[in-house]
Amino acid sequence: MMPAIVFALVGAPVLTVANVAHADFRVCNGTQNLVGVAIGYRASEGWISEGWWQVPASSCATLIEGELQSRYYYLYAEDAARGGRWTGEVNMCVAENEFKITGVGDCFARGYQRMGFKEYDTGRQGSWMVQLSDTPGTQEGRN
Repeated sequence: MMPAIVFALVGAPVLTVANVAHADFRVCNGTQNLVGVAIGYRASEGWISEGWWQVPASSCATLIEGELQSRYYYLYAEDAARGGRWTGEVNMCVAENEFKITGVGDCFARGYQRMGFKEYDTGRQGSWMVQLSDTPGTQEGRN
């Protein structure tokens, strides 16, 4: 039986060596396997979904660099070795290879797959970090 896969949110600010806050959206992989990650967000041209970031075991990746422009971000991830998924209730389009897709409707008709992304309300924080884990429990906090 596969252990439950959960999203965890860590609200600690990301600091640089000079102890200055660095604004971005990061995903940290707390599992022992490679994880593929996709993100969704609202932009001036409409809804955007993009991926894949390959996040090795016990490491982090920056998905959006700089001050976050939206309040809500959406995340979907897959465990490359075990096939487990981190999903949510918001449907967005994904592709098999690297992608940046405008729009969330008619995924299949446009040649994409539709996956459920998990919503994160950043509360307009300048930076945010999501911790992927294969152990139950979720921590949420603010930056």
